[in-house]
Amino acid sequence: MTRDFNYKLIFKIQGSLLIVESVLMFSAFLVSLYYRENSIAYDILKSTGIGLLIGSLLLKYGWNASPNIGKREGSIIVTMTWILFSTIGMLPFIFSGNIPNLTDAFFETMSGFTTTGSSILNNIESLPHGILYWRNLTQWIGGLGIIVISIAILPIFGFSGIQIFSAEATGPTKDKIHPKISEVAKRLLLIYIILTISQTILLSIAGMSWFDAVCHSFSTVATGGFSTKQASIEHFNSPFIEYIIIFYMLFAGVNFSLYYFLAKLKFNKVFGNEELKTYLIIIIGFTAILTISQIDFSTGLSFAQFEEYFRKAFFVTGSTITTTGFVTVDYNVWSTFTLYLIIILMLIGSSAGSTAGGMKIIRVLFVFKHSYYEFKRFIHPNAVFPLRYGGRALSENVIARILAFVLLYLILILAGSTFLSFTGLGFIESLSGMITSLSNVGPGLGSIGPLYNFSHLPDVSKWILSFSMLIGRLELFTVLLIFTPVFWKK
Repeated sequence: MTRDFNYKLIFKIQGSLLIVESVLMFSAFLVSLYYRENSIAYDILKSTGIGLLIGSLLLKYGWNASPNIGKREGSIIVTMTWILFSTIGMLPFIFSGNIPNLTDAFFETMSGFTTTGSSILNNIESLPHGILYWRNLTQWIGGLGIIVISIAILPIFGFSGIQIFSAEATGPTKDKIHPKISEVAKRLLLIYIILTISQTILLSIAGMSWFDAVCHSFSTVATGGFSTKQASIEHFNSPFIEYIIIFYMLFAGVNFSLYYFLAKLKFNKVFGNEELKTYLIIIIGFTAILTISQIDFSTGLSFAQFEEYFRKAFFVTGSTITTTGFVTVDYNVWSTFTLYLIIILMLIGSSAGSTAGGMKIIRVLFVFKHSYYEFKRFIHPNAVFPLRYGGRALSENVIARILAFVLLYLILILAGSTFLSFTGLGFIESLSGMITSLSNVGPGLGSIGPLYNFSHLPDVSKWILSFSMLIGRLELFTVLLIFTPVFWKK
């Protein structure tokens, strides 16, 4: 029989994290003041005050909580944090009247914090600077993970965050870069900030305003996809800007611990990483195929045309595999074959330990390896073929969890698509909507494709997709575990 839930500690941590969110939201208030948007600044300040009040009350209630924390508390804390952050985070949209509808405001905010990038907005340029900044900041906060970012601060309140980190961190493996979890968070956050600042500088050099450069850097490094323009990156019509964003999307799709090892000159850990090699091979292969698929070989082809085809293919591949969701072309009009490739990229996603979504390359690798070894076992039933990664043999428990994850992922896509079709969505919208939400990509296909948005969907569809975003961002089991009877038993 296990112990009871440590509810006071749950309230204490939630309160601490809401205070962190409110402090970050206050920066949007300062942006509004800078652009003399006084009424918007008041709305954001009011939202900040509500967040601080609720956070302080929760923190006070749980102040003397026992520091004991288990996996069940970790799952509740992480799941509730995303829900509470989205609930408080949508207040500036509602108070300012920019997104007055509750369903739309929650959808937009959950899409931000889960770094999905799906939107219901039809005229993004009309939004005030303070609201645009907060919208993109939600993705930056959610990118590395609310918990991982905040856990460097939470030891002040006297508890260890290992179970929270385990519940939130993406992927089946976690490379240890420091024995203390708070030190891990600090190192990951430093890498995150360096990428954000360097991209902001490059985008400003490329011709973006400082405001646009900051907002797009927030979204790129977080693999979120929110833009300050309705036409996304296509608005800027700049190959230089596109290439900068492509490479930073790809940087963000790499396991962040590899950057730490690279800084420590541990090149064998970086260049010997099997997942990284597969990631690069997929990018090169899909870019080449998508480039060739655009070419009409019956006519001549200039270098400028080839470069444009290549850049579009490279951008679509990078944006999709990293689940960022930025747009420079309407791939809805491409051939059916290329749309299949895009769906495959949506499902695969990027590296474990990155800010991207999807099933993760490492899991796909394991499934293919395991299937291959099963064929070998049929031929040699008495032989032993251990599944290895990084020179280590994986236990049966790890393999079982990976297979269960992939199977559950596909089941959720089928079930979710069925529910969405029941709400009135077409086949392509139902299927791609579920995939793009669960994988945290952003745009889907058909009427929710790259040049469209989700505003026309029924409210019930938006709630289903919002929940799917949450499940996908927190790697399925963290959220779904809460709905099992065994989770609540003593």
